[in-house]
Formats: sequence, structure tokens, C-alpha cells
Amino acid sequence: MDENSISLNHGVDIENDGASLLERRESNMSAYSDREGAVREPLLKSRINTTSQIAIVGANVCPIESLDYEIVENELFKQDWRSRKKVQIFQYVFLKWALALLIGLSTALVGFFNNLAVENIAGFKLLLTSNLMIADKYYQAFAVFAGLNMILAVCAAVLCAFIAPAAAGSGIPEVKAYLNGVDAHSILAPSTLLVKIFGSVFGVAAGFVVGKEGPMVHTGACIANLLGQGGSRKYHLTWKWLRFFKNDRDRRDLITCGAAAGVAAAFRAPVGGVLFALEEAASWWRSALLWRTFFTTAVAAMVLRSLVQFCKSGKCGLFGQGGLIMFDVNSAIPSYNTHDLLAIMLIGVLGGLLGSLYNYLVDKVLRAYSIINERGPAFKILLVIIVSLLTSCCAYALPWFAACTPCPTGLDVQCPTIGRSGNYKNFQCEEGHYNDFASLFLNTNDDAIRNLFSSRNKNEFHISTLFIFFAAIYFLGVITYGIAIPSGLFIPVILAGASYGRLLGRLLGSFASLDVGLFALLGAASFLGGTMRMTVSLCVILLELTNDLLMLPLMMLVLLISKTVADSFNKGVYDQIVKMKGLPYMEAHAEPYMRQLVAGDVCSGPLITFSGVEKVGNILHALRMTGHNGFPVIDEPPFTDAPELCGLVLRSHLLVLLDAKKFTKNRVLTRSEHLRMFRAFDFAKAGSGKGLKVEDLDINEEEMEKYVDLHPITNTSPYTVVETMSLAKAAVLFRELGLRHLCVVPKTPGRPPIVGILTRHDFMPEHVLGLHPDIHPHK
Repeated sequence: MDENSISLNHGVDIENDGASLLERRESNMSAYSDREGAVREPLLKSRINTTSQIAIVGANVCPIESLDYEIVENELFKQDWRSRKKVQIFQYVFLKWALALLIGLSTALVGFFNNLAVENIAGFKLLLTSNLMIADKYYQAFAVFAGLNMILAVCAAVLCAFIAPAAAGSGIPEVKAYLNGVDAHSILAPSTLLVKIFGSVFGVAAGFVVGKEGPMVHTGACIANLLGQGGSRKYHLTWKWLRFFKNDRDRRDLITCGAAAGVAAAFRAPVGGVLFALEEAASWWRSALLWRTFFTTAVAAMVLRSLVQFCKSGKCGLFGQGGLIMFDVNSAIPSYNTHDLLAIMLIGVLGGLLGSLYNYLVDKVLRAYSIINERGPAFKILLVIIVSLLTSCCAYALPWFAACTPCPTGLDVQCPTIGRSGNYKNFQCEEGHYNDFASLFLNTNDDAIRNLFSSRNKNEFHISTLFIFFAAIYFLGVITYGIAIPSGLFIPVILAGASYGRLLGRLLGSFASLDVGLFALLGAASFLGGTMRMTVSLCVILLELTNDLLMLPLMMLVLLISKTVADSFNKGVYDQIVKMKGLPYMEAHAEPYMRQLVAGDVCSGPLITFSGVEKVGNILHALRMTGHNGFPVIDEPPFTDAPELCGLVLRSHLLVLLDAKKFTKNRVLTRSEHLRMFRAFDFAKAGSGKGLKVEDLDINEEEMEKYVDLHPITNTSPYTVVETMSLAKAAVLFRELGLRHLCVVPKTPGRPPIVGILTRHDFMPEHVLGLHPDIHPHK
């Protein structure tokens, strides 16, 4: 369970009230199990999540926690900060930049490996199919094509179903939620990283209408998390310098760098990567992080460019022209007039309408797939096989309905294409002719996009071909996202957008003067804006992809129109998926109905508090009874004249303190002894959830009667709000500061020093509207 959103007044001795506390604990646990059972079904069917403590991660329902982004300013922290020498500060700063360098380098190498593997595996498959087609062995060609696709698809599905279910999907919603302060099981684990890399290679090479660009963001975040674990005792990597990063705050910054490096490695777009992290992924940003993120993406881009140059020498197998995406449309110079602007506005409106419909359909399909995936690994794999067969049938059968087109004269490339890639696929056509449908479907997705963006031959693709291809990609993109393989949305959306953009270019040929290749580019931009609702980052990514700065004004116009149109229907696809999965994401703005409530209205009791010097048995009982992660500490007489709020103590810190067993028989202060015995790093957060648990403590009956001083580990400056503060203001404060706990204090004197604690759960619409059903959510 998550944090301390419910609590119990500490006025009674637990010994005397043990029975009632035990009953309360049992009722809490049974209520939790009832709630978990009740929430699984709504999560899978209607997606109405009644708790922020469970969410769908990958394809599994998992418990979730919040992250501690706040600096815990207790006495141990202050002592460590005062004693830190210049050399240690230098080590910390140097390590931050060194890790940023390693993240950029590692992500670039993984991105290069992904592209190399996909190009060679898919190239071998397409070459084998092409050779059989040339030999008129059409049935064998289909058997090889569909069979290899299915084998690759099953490999990806087995990895996702049995090893790392969290690796399914694009991973961007999970990374976005993590950077917002939500932690879920295995979301960035090493097993997730490995499955993401190999599953993405197999899935894309299997011919699915998915991209490897979305998973690269998740991969970059996993790499950053792995490097920022602060060492590992298991693998004897306990270099003391790494201990500086044993906290959620520094890991968050590294993971932001990793997500940006993932975009840079996927698209060779370093500036676009930084802007993607700023606009879409990160919830907190500052100038120092901007500088470090830019450095990370620059490293990734430079390493990739060096590796591409190496591959141009022909030492990378069937690498072809694709691999690392670069859709060069420089051959067409964009000169446009008023008529063209009207056509571009039409593309923007169409992109917004189609994008919002796409999001709606993806939402419905994901709900249906969740019910299937919940049945177990066998059903996940079966679903992947069905979608793989459907994709193979579409890719191989549809070109048979296309007419053969004579090769244009005066080409500087071979027609028909002999080999794995190219614009003019022969398929079943006679010599001197090509099949335009096969040029799109029997190619890697990267080559298909490059063909659509091509400006060399205006009539290369028939209008009917473009329309059918758009419909097929639109349909396959919707049904493919959500199966148990790593799958990105960028490539399906770019493919569908480029096809209807080129189609419009052909239809408006006499009306507009823009080239069809540029129409395809603007179509891709409009569909991306309509589905993902990003503007600045998408604009820069597409400009870096196509190396065509002259398209900037048109690109901006298209993205603004498509986003505006789509926003009037539903949310962006990643925001929808975050909500569907039940991840308790804190929005940048408060809901309007929150202005009708105050902070005290959502504080539910009773409240569990500790004294400054507390009995060990009471602490242990509270830790066992609840799953709360923060407890208020109250100083009482004889240590103070009247009860007053000392601060907040974390569950993880209490466990370390109890494990050390430095107790006293009497209720006395032992601050100086604790400060000599402990260091701040003793309370640092363990990596990958390997910290102490209540079950690990071995405390006997005699020790239960002793006392322990909580002052040295208590955060004496927690963020507090008065109980009459508007809930909307409290929500904005909570989100902007990246908090896990927000203490609510009374407005009038003579009352207990704390009213309650607000956590992420208390700001969720389901919780607030559940407490106040009479409030209209849209007012």
C-alpha cells in the first residue's frame, strides 16, 4: 500500500489498546484485499480505478508506490552536509557528468544495435521472400514470409510474457509516470531493459506495424536507472563514490537524461530529445538539468553518426540505407502560396480528426486486450500469433490486387529493385514493371516511410494504393498496440500520416504547388500532433529527421491546427494510457472542482503519530499494522511545554533505526550518540527495492519495552499547509515541489498540532469525488 493517508491519534498506549489495534489492522488488511479484488475488474474492463495503490504495468496488475523526491532535512543530513569536503562535492559533480556521458554512450550503442539487428533480420527475411517470388514460388514465399514473422513474434512475446511483462508496450507512459513520482514493480529493472532491447528487435523485424523509437525512450530510462543505482552489493560494485546517487531525486534527473537520450538515439535528433523530455516526459525541470540533458543527447548523436559512417563502408551486413532513420526530402524546395496554406490547414484538421479517432480506438482495443492478457502468458502469446498472421496476410495478399506499373524512364535507381530495399519492388510483375503496393508493404517500416517522403517521382504510387495502404496501416496500428511485445507508436503514426498526406498531395495536385513528398511529411506531422499532442518537440524531431529547415513554418502551422482540433475530442494517447493503466499521475493544473474544497476536507483519519522518543513496540506495531511510508512525530511534555509538530519520519528510516537496536530503557534523548553512530548514507534508499522490510527485523519482547529517540532521523522541515487552504492550491504545490507527503496543520490553537497528511492518493479524482459525491466534477 502507499503512504500515510490514514492515521490514528497517538494518545493511548498500544499495550492497553492492543486488541482494538489488532482488529483495526485486520480490518485494514481485509479492506485492502477486498479493494484489490474489486479494483482488478474495473481496471481491466471500465478502467475506473478506485484506488491509486494498484495499476497495470505492462500487462500485469501491480502495487505501486510514490517516490521520495523531497530532501529529508534531518539532523544526520545536516551533519553530513556540514562535514562534506570540497573533494566530495567535486566527486559528486564529476560523477553526475560522467554518468550523463555513460548514459548517452550506452543508449547510442543500444540504438545502433537495435537498428543493425532489425535491418539484418528483416533484410534476410525480405531477400529470401523476394528470391522465391522471382523463382515463381509464390506459396513457398508466403510460407517463409509468414513463418519467419511468426517465429520472431513468438520470440518477442515469450520474452514479454514470461521474463518481463513490464516491457510490453512503448514504455513512455510508465517513464512519464515515474518522472511524475510514481514507482511500480520492475518498471525500470535490468530484466525489463534486456527484454525491451531484444523484444523490440524481434517485434519490429517480425513485420508488425510498430516502431522501435518509443521503446528506445524506455530503454534509455532503464539504462539511466541501472547506472544510477548507487552500486550493487550483489555484483560487488560498491564503489563509495556511487553512494551519492542512492536517492530518488538524483535518479529522477538521470532517468530524464536517459529518456532524452532514447529519443536522440532513435531519431538522431539531439535537440528533439531534450525538448521531448521537457515537453512530454518530465514533470520537474530546471536549467542545470537542461544543460546536462543536452550534453547526454549530444553524446548519443555523435556516437551514432560515427557508427553510421562506419556502416557506409559496407561492413554492417544488410544494413541498407535505413537503419538509423534519415528521411532526406531535400530534393524538393518548399515554395508555397495562399492555395497551399489552405491545403495545409485541411491536412491539419484531418490529422486532428484522425488522431483523436485513433486514440479512441486504441483506448477500446487496450481495454479488450487487457482482459485477454490477464488470462495468462499462453493467451498473450496466442494474441500475438493471431495479429502476426493477420499482418503477414495483409502485407503479402494486398499487393496481388495492385496493377503492375511500368518503370519510369530516366531513373537514377534500379527499377525494378533487385535486393532487400528500394522504391520499386518487382513482386509478381514482369520485367520492366514494379508493384507500388509491394514497395510499401514488403519493406521495413523505415524504407516505406522513405519511399512515401520521396520527391523523385510524383506518380510513383497510385491514389488507390495510397488509400488502401493508409486504411490497412491505420487498422493494423490500432490492433497491434497492446499485444505483449515492446511496441512504439511513432512509426505507425508517421506511416499512416505520410500515406494520407501523399494521397492529399495527389488529389490536390492541380490546386496546390507543393511537392507530394512534402505533403507526405506534413501529413505525418499532422497525425503525430493529433495523436500525441506534442508541438515543439515533434516539430524539431521532424526537422532533424528530414534535414529540411525550410519546412519549419508549415510544420508549426500543421501541428498547432491538428493539436487544437484533436484536443476538443480527447486527451493525447500517452495521457490516455497513463489514466487507463490506473497510474496516479498528478496533472500540472488542478481540477476545477478542487476550488470548492479545502485541504481539511480530504484528510481522512484516524492519524498515526509517534512521540519524539517512542516505545519500540509501538513503532513496530504501527509498521506491521499499516503500509504507510511517512509518520508525523509529535514532541510532548516533558520535552516541550505543549504538544508540537517536530516533523515527519519515513518508514525506511525507522526500519534502519530499529535494525541497529540502539535502544534505551528510559525515555531519554540520545541525539549525540546517534549522530556519532550513524551517517546519512546509512539511511540512503536501496536500489531496485532491496531495502529492509518489517519481516527482516528481529526484535524480542524485552526490546519491545525499550525506547528509541526519533529526533536525529526526523525531517524537521516538512512542507505544511493550513487546513483551510484551497485543495486546488495544495494540489499545485504538491505537484510542483514533487512531494510525497504534505502535512495539514490546524488553523486555530488548542488543537492537536497536525490534522492529517495529504498524499498523492488524496488528490486523485476517484478519492476526492468518492468522499464528496455531491460535487459536480466538471464545475
